[in-house]
Order: sequence, then structure tokens, then C-alpha cells
Amino acid sequence: MSKAESKYMRLSGLEPLIITPESNFINVGERTNVAGSRKFLRLVKEEKFDEALAIARHQVDGGAQIIDINMDDGLIDGKQAMVRFLNLIASEPDISRVPIMIDSSKWEIIEAGLQVVQGKSVVNSISLKEGKEKFIWEATQIKRYGAAVIVMAFDEVGQADTYERRIEIAERSYRVLVDEVNFAPEDIIFDLNIFPVATGMDEHRKNAIDFIEATRWVRENLPHASVSGGVSNVSFSFRGNNTVREAMHSVFLYYAIKAGMNMGIVNPSMLEVYDDIPKDLLAHIEDVILDRREDATERLLDFAETVKGKKKEDDGKALEWRNKPLQDRITHALVKGIDTFIVEDAEEARLSVDKPIEVIEGHLMSGMNVVGDLFGEGKMFLPQVVKSARVMKKAVAYLNPFIEAEKGEEQQALGKILMATVKGDVHDIGKNIVSVVLGCNNYEIVDLGVMVPPEKIIETAKKENVDAIGLSGLITPSLDEMVYLAKEMERQNFEIPLLIGGATTSKAHTAVKIDTQYKNAVVHVNDASRAVTVVGDLLNQNTRNEYVAKLKNDYEQFRDKFLKRGKEKHYIPIEEARKRKFKIDWESINIPKPKELGVQKLEQISLKDLLPFFDWSPFFRSWDLHGKYPNILEDKVVGEQATSLYEDAQKMLQEIIQKQSLKAKAVFGVFEANTINDDDISIKKKGNEVGIFRTLRQQLKKREGKPSFALADFIAPKESGKQDYMGAFCTAIFGADELAKVYKDNHDDYNAIMAQAIADRFAEAFAEYLHHRVRTIHWGYASNENLTNAELIKEGYKGIRPAPGYPACPDHLEKETIWDLLQVEENIGVTLTESLAMWPAAAVSGYYFANEEAMYFGLGKITDDQVRDFASRKGISLEKARKWLHPTIADN
Repeated sequence: MSKAESKYMRLSGLEPLIITPESNFINVGERTNVAGSRKFLRLVKEEKFDEALAIARHQVDGGAQIIDINMDDGLIDGKQAMVRFLNLIASEPDISRVPIMIDSSKWEIIEAGLQVVQGKSVVNSISLKEGKEKFIWEATQIKRYGAAVIVMAFDEVGQADTYERRIEIAERSYRVLVDEVNFAPEDIIFDLNIFPVATGMDEHRKNAIDFIEATRWVRENLPHASVSGGVSNVSFSFRGNNTVREAMHSVFLYYAIKAGMNMGIVNPSMLEVYDDIPKDLLAHIEDVILDRREDATERLLDFAETVKGKKKEDDGKALEWRNKPLQDRITHALVKGIDTFIVEDAEEARLSVDKPIEVIEGHLMSGMNVVGDLFGEGKMFLPQVVKSARVMKKAVAYLNPFIEAEKGEEQQALGKILMATVKGDVHDIGKNIVSVVLGCNNYEIVDLGVMVPPEKIIETAKKENVDAIGLSGLITPSLDEMVYLAKEMERQNFEIPLLIGGATTSKAHTAVKIDTQYKNAVVHVNDASRAVTVVGDLLNQNTRNEYVAKLKNDYEQFRDKFLKRGKEKHYIPIEEARKRKFKIDWESINIPKPKELGVQKLEQISLKDLLPFFDWSPFFRSWDLHGKYPNILEDKVVGEQATSLYEDAQKMLQEIIQKQSLKAKAVFGVFEANTINDDDISIKKKGNEVGIFRTLRQQLKKREGKPSFALADFIAPKESGKQDYMGAFCTAIFGADELAKVYKDNHDDYNAIMAQAIADRFAEAFAEYLHHRVRTIHWGYASNENLTNAELIKEGYKGIRPAPGYPACPDHLEKETIWDLLQVEENIGVTLTESLAMWPAAAVSGYYFANEEAMYFGLGKITDDQVRDFASRKGISLEKARKWLHPTIADN
């Protein structure tokens, strides 16, 4: 990758946002703007900032990747409001994870925001309106603060309202910023002014098409610059007619994004899906947006009256597609995932061709090509594609006996891909989704399943003569297995690409650890939506060499930066880290004595009891639908698909409960415990040591006064003379693999994956349910706890349950301590693989700590910073945090 190619805009809140040519459209949330939301303005005026924060949170949950904050109103102190709101956002991790757009026409408000905002923000906006000198001064200040900038198409003459004026001002602004201010071109965003169309005024006819064409010019002629705008402006003439407005926004974005618009301030709830716009309405709107007819405005105004408040097509017309020609019916069934009539249509198609294989190669693949195109364009989502695969498999299963009877040749696949979850790892939901997506795009899949040793992967790859190998892994030991396999492929002179995927994998690990071991292509595939494109580039003989060379170069540059960054980190010896351990005044800590000590089993739990503890957000993420439940169901982009997926999950849930297809089991215990040897925790039964939990201490060099933590710091040391306690647990759901196999045997990958995803949710819900029982009954230190499910999901309870393999307890070896302590395998039948993955895969294990809050009030006097930190991590109010941490300071 050349230096020029690597100039991508990089923004951040708590999490980075890198805007590359492959990025989807970046949606900027508009509701935290006093000029754009009456509710937000009212809340700010009334100083109800907690409610105002809820609006920001709702935007992020709804898919906003940046949130625009504007406090420009004559009746409020904009500077004070901006600073206060940004400071409040900084204490809300679920909001501050996204970058902030500081939006104001007043420089003092912008600068005040820049002084307190965290991460790399965007300033909205500056322009040449007051001359070049002020423009340069403001841009220089913004550059000093390290922010990106939106530049309005506005100069000393006025606001740009034609194509020519837009590109004239954009080019002049760009040259001043890049050549004179030395502003990074990738940090420049042009707002080229989106104005209303269909106003009745002739001079407004080209407002939309001029913006679109100016966008195309900017993207082609001003390297690395981005284009943004306020999308709702385009439909201003149709206020009150949401049907038309939503369709106008969708059409405008469809063409503007094609031209290069990559950001925009838009309300997702005011967007219609482009392909769902009725054709007659679409034609009228496109005539206006693209200025295709002299009478376009008049025709749309007349037509708009006929659709005002009109509801979408009713269920009575749902089967009209059955009257279409055969190919259209098959394509419709595949796109919509409807398998009701596919056997009937496959038979009709079979009777119309010479050989049954022609139905697969012709009718079915034509339909699947449409599915692939829609998926690639972002108009279909993973659950829909998996449903399409179910329809395809049902049709192929019906046709196979006819094909075998004629002994016809099999359809020629685009390539053969071996897929496997590596040795010691049992997780395969993501791998199964990738397999289905590739299968839908005419790749033959050789799926070896889970816990596959490298010898079998190598042997099968040779025997099947595969074109690529895909490896999946969830736990950290899987990373070492992948490195070993890459070495072995190199030793045996393999020349096929190696694809890496799974929750624990990353581009960093792939570039640093795996790519260096294998001379051929190694590529990290971080989600299923990229798999088809990546495999296509790797196997295409015309593009492969160039693609692999670019990939290798990209990984080499990434590796160099990563290793350089690693060298810049400074670590301290363990002895020094232990001297800097977190010290608690244990004399002031009231250690709650458990009501019940020892090991207990739970095997008669009704699955119904676990439903109130479900966290559905990870369920949607497993299907590549991103957003928090329940807001994701209302999301205009993925809401319809999320709702359909959720309804299907509910049906399967009820069926599982009715048929008792899954079985929940758990074992847990609470024990005497004390810290020994600085970092170890001695676990005892009746005074006798039965296990040692070895915790890891932070050794990264920190600022003076900052402690080096270990989990052992939060258990009373033996020398304190105080008896402390800790717990351990394992929850598991049995039967998911057997249930998934039933569906797979019926060519139903969609429900097979659904069964595994639901089993995972049950396992996590069981862990949450059990922890609640431990806190309120068995240990009893929070017997009066009364939390909502949302508060449980935010971990708003007292205590923690760190799990081996996760940041607080990264060593998987500590699972062996749990297994020995609780006799997990003997008690409930959950086993550990050689890489310490749990089997069955739908299982959760970890430890229980009660004294998490000791780190706050164990020091004696609680500082305001400690209270704010605790409130932020728990997602609770400051008042609730004060009362929680120490009742005696509630009134202080």
C-alpha cells in the first residue's frame, strides 16, 4: 500500500472510527442539536441533562457512528452548555465510544468544546465567509487541537448554490488548507450545501443534482477529502408527508453515495429502504432529484397527495409474486427466503430443461446471483442470506436424486474452500455463517467442524485439492494453533491462501504472528460480509497476484507500526509492580459472610426461569446486525430484518421450551479465601486449602501514583487476620449440537445456526441468573437487590464475576482450578478440551468476587473522582453511586 493510499480519516471516541474507501456511509446522529430537535432544546433549557444524555445514548444505540452536538440558541449559554454536556458524555462509555462532532457557528463554543472533548473529534464548521485570514487562523487552531473539520461551501460572496460555485469554493478552501495550513487532507470534510428541491421555484430544480455532481468532482479532484451534508434539507418542501420525505432521503442518498458522499447528518428513522420504495413513487422522486422533467415538481406534488399517510401493501397482496414468470418466482423466493413453494417451482423448472443440473446452474444460480449482488451492495443482511441458502439447499436436495439418476456432471463451483475450527476450540457459529455465505456464492465448502487437529486440516486440504483454507477460533489458545498451521503449510510448500477469522483473532495478530510464517496470502476476515469479496480476489487469476502483493505490503506496514508501538511501551519488573499493588485499608471493610459455603449443583432449572435474564444484543451481533436491543428493532436500516430474526428466535424459543430440547445444568460454590504471595488467592474448605487462584498483575509502566492492579488485591490478605470469601461457577446448556444437527440434516442452516445462537444466549442468561441467586440467597450480600434486566446487562449489581480468558483474568489455565474446585466434569459433565475450551460450547465459567466496591471506599474517604468513576462503570447516577459505595456519605 502506498503512502497516499493509507491516508484515511481516523476519528475516535473511546473506540476508533477509520473511514476507508470500503467503509459504508457514516451516519451522523442529528438529535443532540438544539436547532434540529425541539425536545433536546427544551431539556437543555431546563437543564435536564440526564434526559438529554438519553437522547445521545438512543442515537448511538440506533446506529449513529458520530453524534453532532449543537448548543447555538439565543436563550442558553452555548459555551457553558457545550462544556457541561461533553463532560457528562465523557462519563458515559456507551455514548462516548463514538466520535463527537462539535457543531457551532461561534468560535468560542467550538474552542470550548475542543478543550474538553475526548478522542479525535470533528468541528462543524468553518468557511471562507469572513475571509481567508480568519479561515486560516481557525483551521490552524483546529489542527493544533487535533480535530478533523467540516468546511462549508461558503465564501466572501455568499453561499454556493450552483455546481460551479460549489466546486470553486471547495477547491479554493482545499488548496488553502493543504498548501498553506498544512492540514491533513484526509481530515477535511466538505459540506456542499444540500438545499430543498420541488419548491416550485425554477432556480431550485438543480439543487440535488448539483450537489451530487459537485460531490463526484470533489472526490475525483481533491484527494482524500470527504463529503457530508444535512440530508433532511432536501425534502423540506414535503414537511408533514413522511412517506414522500423518507423516500426522497433514500433516493438522494442512493445517488449521492454513488457519487462519493461518505458522511451525512441523517435521522435513520426518516429513511426508506431504496428497493422498497413503490415504483411509481420512486419514478416521481427520481424525476425531481435528478431534474429529469420540466414538470417533475408539479407531478410529484400531485402524486404526493395520493400517498400521504398511505400504508404499505397489505397481507392480501402478499402472494401476488406467485403470478410472475418462473424465473422471477424462483428469484423472489431466494431473495425473500421463502421455501414454501420452492420444490413446486424446482419441479416446474426441471420439466422445462433437458437435464436437472441445468436448474441449479440456471434458475437457482441466477437467483443466488441476485442475492449476492444485493448482499454486496448492503441491501441484504446476513440472516436474509442464510435464509436464502435454506431455500437453495431445499431445491438442490429435491433435484439431487434426478441428477444422480442421469449421472450428470456436477455444477462447476467457483472454488473449493476448507473450513475448520482449530484444535481445542469448539465454537463455530461464525464459521457456519461464513460457510453459508460462501456457499450461496457458488463456492464448494468442505467443513471439518470443530476441534480439528492440524494434521487433519493438512491431509484433507491435499486430498480435496482445496483452493483456500479458512480457520476459525474463539479462545486465545486457538491463535497459537493458527500460527502452527501456517508454519506447517509453509514447511509443506502449500501455495493456497489462508483465511483467519473468529472473535479472538485480529488484523494485528494475523499480521504480526501468522503472516510472517507463510509466504502465500494470509488474510484476516473480520466478518462474513467481507468473505465473498476476499475469496473472490484471492482466487481470481487476473487479480490475485496484485491483490496478494498489496495485502502483504499492507500487513508489513501494519506490522512495522505495531512492533514500533510495542517498543514504545515500558514495562516494570514484577517486584516493582508488587510494591505498587493496590492497597486497601481492610480494617474499614465489612466483609460479608456467606450464608452457604461449599459446592452445590443445579440440574432442575426450567428454561422459562432464564428468559428474564436474556441479553439479546449479542444475539443480533452474531448475525452481523449491530445495535442494542430493543432499539435495533426500530432501526430504519436493519430494523425490519432484526424484527424478523427476533420473531423467528421467539418461535424457536417456545418450541425448545415446549419440547425441552435443551437442558440447563450448573455447579457453583462459595469458599473461604485469602490472598497469599502477593498475587495468589488461597481457596479453602473448612480451613484446608483446596485450590490456588493465580492472578496476573499489571506491569505496564503507569503515571506516578497509579497502582498496578491484580484481582488478588480485592481479597483480604492472610496477614490481615480477616477471613474473606470468593466463589466459582460453571453454567452449561446441553443439546444444542443435537438440535442443530436435526436442522442441518433437513438442509436448514438458518435454524441450525439459530439453535446454536439461542443456546449461547441461554448459557449467558443462566450465568446471570445464577449470579443473581448467589448475590441474593446463597452468599446473600445483596439480599435486597432489585434490578431491571437492563441494569443487570450493565452489570449494575454489587460484585464481579471475572472469567478466565478475559482481560481481568486472561489465563485460561485458571479454568483448571475451577474444574478441580467444583469437580465440574463429574458434577454436570462439562469438559475442557486440550486448549481449555469448554464443551458443550454453550457454557460459561468464572469466579465470584463480592468486594468490588472495596477499591472505592476501602481507602477511607471517597473522592468525587472515585464516585464518578464508579457511577460511569456501573451506568448509574452519581447519587446512587454515593449511596451504594458508602451509606454514611450519601448526604455529604
